[in-house]
Amino acid sequence: MARSGIQYADVQQAIDALLTRGDAPSVQRIREVLGTGSFTTISEHFRHWRNEREQNRDVPPPKGVPEAVATLATDMWRQAQEVANEGLVHYREEANRKVEAAQDEVLQATREAGDAAQRECALAEHLHHREERMEALGAQLADSQAQQSALLARCNNAEQDSAAWAKDVGRLKTRLEQQTSEHAQQRETERGLFGQQLGEEQQRNEATEGKLLALLDSVRQERADDDKAQRKRTQQLQARLESASEEGRESRRELKAAEETQAQWQRRYEQAENEARAQHETVLQHRREAEALHERLLRAERTLDAEREQRIQEADWQVSLSQRLDALQQQVATLPATAPENDDDKPAEDHSDSPPKT
Repeated sequence: MARSGIQYADVQQAIDALLTRGDAPSVQRIREVLGTGSFTTISEHFRHWRNEREQNRDVPPPKGVPEAVATLATDMWRQAQEVANEGLVHYREEANRKVEAAQDEVLQATREAGDAAQRECALAEHLHHREERMEALGAQLADSQAQQSALLARCNNAEQDSAAWAKDVGRLKTRLEQQTSEHAQQRETERGLFGQQLGEEQQRNEATEGKLLALLDSVRQERADDDKAQRKRTQQLQARLESASEEGRESRRELKAAEETQAQWQRRYEQAENEARAQHETVLQHRREAEALHERLLRAERTLDAEREQRIQEADWQVSLSQRLDALQQQVATLPATAPENDDDKPAEDHSDSPPKT
């Protein structure tokens, strides 16, 4: 419905004024003549005026109109039709160009949207692969951390074992030193006893020899028995000396066995130290591997962050492209409604030579 303010009679008077001046009526020109009014209201009144003009096209001009006025009105009407037709052709060509340009932009936007969708799918697939790779790296890192924990536990156990072995070796060294000292003391004691026994035997021998020399003349008759007794005693002394020598050799054998035991414990201690150093080197190697895996994980996380940032930027670009596409579609949707309105601004094509109704 037309708003109140501009009446149909006002529009009709403005059209008559335009026709009298020789101008083709249009919504813009009618508004210029009236000086006010909305384009919608003027367009509705102008459409109503054209409908009435179509209905009264065959109605002859009123009687009493001078022929010159009728001829002038007919010429003006023909000129108005020609101008309106030219303007309509121009508006139609311009509207067609705009529609073609809008269609080209829509096709371009559609292609760009398709490319963007393909890129988004590719990026989504790439991101999916990256996420799977990150999960695999995370699992590897977890395994490495578990291995590192196990190795650390083994290293701690090895260190504890090494400390225990060191304590055992210390105790064995102490025990060996004690045994060596005891054997040395025992050897010294045995040597002292042997020396004392030898001294006593020598003293006895000397005393016996003195006695023998003193009683040599008195016991020459009993020499055979005395020699026999002496030989017996000498045999006993030799047996005792051989026994003492055997005990000395046994002590030397025990000392040698103790020294071999000490060397064996020394070799076991060096072997334990070598194993502890090997365990320590293994732990250091696993720690370096864990640090390398951690560095790889950090690089992968930075790469993933960059790809997420790129995906966000492409999503923003896609949103902007979608907004542009929506705007273009709105423009295309408004074009068919704008062209008829421009057509309404011009009088319809009329091949009749009859003048307008006055």
